[in-house]
Amino acid sequence: MDAIKKINLFEFIKKYNLFILLLFFVLIAVILSPRFLTWQNFFNLLQQSAVGGIVALGMTFVIITGGIDLSVGSNVALAGMISSILAKNLGCSTFVSMSAAIALGAFIGFLTGSIVTRFKLPDYIASMAMMISLRGVALLLTNGKPVFGLSDSFRFLGSGFLFDIIPFSGIVWIVITCIAAFLLKYTPLGRSFYAIGGNNTAAWLSGILINRNKSIAYIFSGLLSAFAGVMLASWLSTGQPNAGIGIETDAIASTVIGGASLSGGIGGVWGTFGGVFLLSIITNILNLVGVPSYFQQIVKGLIILVALIGNNFITRKKI
Repeated sequence: MDAIKKINLFEFIKKYNLFILLLFFVLIAVILSPRFLTWQNFFNLLQQSAVGGIVALGMTFVIITGGIDLSVGSNVALAGMISSILAKNLGCSTFVSMSAAIALGAFIGFLTGSIVTRFKLPDYIASMAMMISLRGVALLLTNGKPVFGLSDSFRFLGSGFLFDIIPFSGIVWIVITCIAAFLLKYTPLGRSFYAIGGNNTAAWLSGILINRNKSIAYIFSGLLSAFAGVMLASWLSTGQPNAGIGIETDAIASTVIGGASLSGGIGGVWGTFGGVFLLSIITNILNLVGVPSYFQQIVKGLIILVALIGNNFITRKKI
């Protein structure tokens, strides 16, 4: 009987470990500040997490296939700059400016995926080279200068509100997460991502077009990171060539904390959604206790490391 209880308890922890972590840090935040558990603070967290959350969704697709995409941060910056330049300097409409930047991001994802699959380069090296190149292009466009003075219509995507309280960017993030969850669970393409990441050879023998489908995962990553870049420029009302620095590490951490495996074949967008929220709550807690920004990086990194080690232990432990 004790053994059965032990197994049941372990299975419960294994299944709901992310929820338990979220609950733990929420309780800490409530103890430090009773105002944490308010609708206003929830919506603030939703808005603050939306950009990183959308980038992490794209990263989830790639990681499930067994890959990695380090270029997302630079893609965020480039998309923000392109959309801002088109809207402010060239007088293009908001729709055209944003669409062009997002399309460019998808094309960049296609290039990255093609380099990885066709030339058989390690995804880490290929995406890192793309990361460096894209950052250079973003800086070159305006000699490293931000683009200010964007229109109100441009700013609505990132800083607009529904009913004067619900952030539009947060709603968009949730909608995209729902679409991504449906794609992964109910479409042949989504299921092929898991097959490719789980066993490449078995996927090939099953007739899955590995190179094509893996490239599509990178296209999703490029498209979503570009969309996030447009949203960030909209939120800040500024095209910033240095935007998105380090966002790839948060995206990877959120995805893995959410239950994905860096070896591929395991993961899901709702887990990533929870992982992004967990990191946002940790940042919120550190701000509440007045931890200086430099120390925040250290504390946040250690917390992520402990969470990942715990998640890895729970996932791999044999009963």
